[in-house]
Amino acid sequence: MIMIKRTKKMTHKSSLLTVLVLLVFILTINTSFAQQDPQYTQYMYNTMNINPGYTGQREVLSITGLYRAQWVGIDGAPKTQSFSIHSPLRNENIGLGLSVVNDAIGPASETYIDANFSYTIPFNNGVELSFGIKGGFHLLETDWSKGIYQNPDPLFNENISLFSPAVGMGMYLHSDKGYVGLSVPNMIKTKHYDDYQETLASERFHYYLIGGYVFNVSSMIKLKPAFLVKAVSGAPLIADFSANVLFNAKLTLGLAYRWDDAISGMVGFQISEGLFMGYAYDYTTSGLNNYTGGTHELMLRYELKKIGQILSPRFF
Repeated sequence: MIMIKRTKKMTHKSSLLTVLVLLVFILTINTSFAQQDPQYTQYMYNTMNINPGYTGQREVLSITGLYRAQWVGIDGAPKTQSFSIHSPLRNENIGLGLSVVNDAIGPASETYIDANFSYTIPFNNGVELSFGIKGGFHLLETDWSKGIYQNPDPLFNENISLFSPAVGMGMYLHSDKGYVGLSVPNMIKTKHYDDYQETLASERFHYYLIGGYVFNVSSMIKLKPAFLVKAVSGAPLIADFSANVLFNAKLTLGLAYRWDDAISGMVGFQISEGLFMGYAYDYTTSGLNNYTGGTHELMLRYELKKIGQILSPRFF
């Protein structure tokens, strides 16, 4: 039996540097549990699920759906679906949003439903700092008939359903050229299914550090390197590095590397003024490579502009 373990592996430059140092320091906090949150390759299009400070930052009503099939070919491997909708209010300093995520792995299915709120403070030269909070609930359900379990604990003799509140927060510093953000999506301990131990485990704080910058290579080409660092008590840091190139505001091509886990290729098409479609494929570089056909991820985003508003393509 193959055991699988999920690795959910500007104005004042001095102020930005201080924030970055603080974020990296917080991310080094260490205790002892595996990562449990859903994982995304196209996190740059799914930012609100990671950081509530991003809520409303697309400047229009933005609706995103994403489907991820991880480690294709392995029974019980993770499958994730997410849906998000968010928009700024008439007072453009305030953003509201809703996110729904379903994450299935082995005999367990976890559902997250959260309302998101952000408040943005503008500075000089187009730099803004957004604070976000999210609140909702987490539902864990198990079906122990999926798979073979030898645990004599009575807990594993009947299916369970656990309901827990969830509260998270984040900061998002950004301009029209770059961004950096730190978030903790859930600050309340909840129960999760641990696919490595085949048991229930308690949630620990997950810290997300994201950042990116857009370079104008020419009038028709933009380059955006980006990163995402995930940390949870007791597990090694998980780092994603990516580079996406936008051609003529229509075609996006990208490559990504998840440290000690996968190499990814990404492609995106601006099908119409409001509709964008993205696809990513992960080639597994860990020992699971002998048993899986990789990971597929499909994303659709639709954005609705206000009457008379010019919808300029945003690269983040």
